[in-house]
Amino acid sequence: MSGIILVNKRLFKNLILIISVLFTITACYTLISPDTDSASDNQLVENVMLEASTPDIDAPVVNSDIDLSSQKPELTQVSHTIKPGQTLSSIFSSLELDNKDLHKIIHSNDIGKLFASIRPGKQLVAKLDSNGVLQELSYAKNSIETLIAKREADRFDVQLQSKPVEKKIASAHGVIHSSLFMDGKNAGLPDKTIMELANIFAWDIDFALSLREGDQFTVVYEKLFVDNQESGIGDIVSAEFVNRGKTYTAVRFKDPDGNVNYYTPDGKSLRKAFLRTPVDFARISSHFNLRRKHPVLNRIRAHKGVDYAARTGTPVKTTGDGKITFRGRKRGYGRVVIVQHGQKYTTLYAHLSAFKKGQRVGKHVKQGQVIGYVGMSGLATGPHLHYEFRVNGRHRNPLTVKLPHATPVSNSLLAEFNKQTQPLIEQLNKVKAQSLLAHNQE
Repeated sequence: MSGIILVNKRLFKNLILIISVLFTITACYTLISPDTDSASDNQLVENVMLEASTPDIDAPVVNSDIDLSSQKPELTQVSHTIKPGQTLSSIFSSLELDNKDLHKIIHSNDIGKLFASIRPGKQLVAKLDSNGVLQELSYAKNSIETLIAKREADRFDVQLQSKPVEKKIASAHGVIHSSLFMDGKNAGLPDKTIMELANIFAWDIDFALSLREGDQFTVVYEKLFVDNQESGIGDIVSAEFVNRGKTYTAVRFKDPDGNVNYYTPDGKSLRKAFLRTPVDFARISSHFNLRRKHPVLNRIRAHKGVDYAARTGTPVKTTGDGKITFRGRKRGYGRVVIVQHGQKYTTLYAHLSAFKKGQRVGKHVKQGQVIGYVGMSGLATGPHLHYEFRVNGRHRNPLTVKLPHATPVSNSLLAEFNKQTQPLIEQLNKVKAQSLLAHNQE
């Protein structure tokens, strides 16, 4: 029995020895050979790093060259319809904008001052950043021109941007039955063109006195188009007026300096030193008469001018370039303006209801510039303008006095003048021929 126990102890010792040897061998092998599980872990780390450095074709690509800090934030647009009586300052207050910015815009340059001339019914558009600070202000003056003020740091850059304008030729022909204005409208002429037609021939035709039934006019003028839409009326390029059987023709000429005037086809200026009448479309209520009985004083008193009856407030224009030498009240004349034209000529405008604002004695005025408004101040029985024309201090009849002409086209420009105006005359003749043909076919 004891022998069996002894054998079992030996077997147990041998078993322990074998296990110890196997453990030692395994440990040594581990030191000199990579463990397969560790290798798998290392490969996993490498794969993760590789994926991180390789772009995903499904993910958005970010361009590292773009400076995200330079991208401007989106602006909020606020549109405001200008109401009657509103000023730019009151609009800024209502929109809670900084009036300091308004001051910077108005005084940025000469164009900035145009923002002060806003009109009711038009749109003022402001663009604000996230803090409500003005970044851009725009105002469309018309279908062509837009004022834009853009912030640049602590100031504003203001520009007047204009859309491209296409000019197309239009024409009209009419016959006088009642007045130039009414018959011009019946012929399809815009108001602006009718007024321009009267101004072109104002030196030769008195539209308040000289028109007769059957007088005719033919006009070739420009229409303006922006984005293929009619946006306004341009200038008359040629015109003809037949008054009492006498034909007057005008063509538009622009000289190399950019000056535009109207001339006869042979280069003589239609413009004279003086207009015949200082009021548009008025009627003569009293002529020049040195033996006239005064309607208020009821006695013979020379009427040394011409009276033009018109509504109170009708604009009165100076008939020639000159300097205001008197502006105030003068006894029976009421409110008066006197203009000196060089050394030789003087004109007087009396019974005015008001003077044109911004003018004073010593101020120079241009021919056709408004100097006052028709009224009945002083000794007057109704609203009218009393107009006098003096030559070297002597009263002359404004309707018959010979008026000096302006300078004709110079000989050096005659070739350019003919080049510009010949096509205009051809257009005018074509319109006349078409009108005559249409009349004969009626």
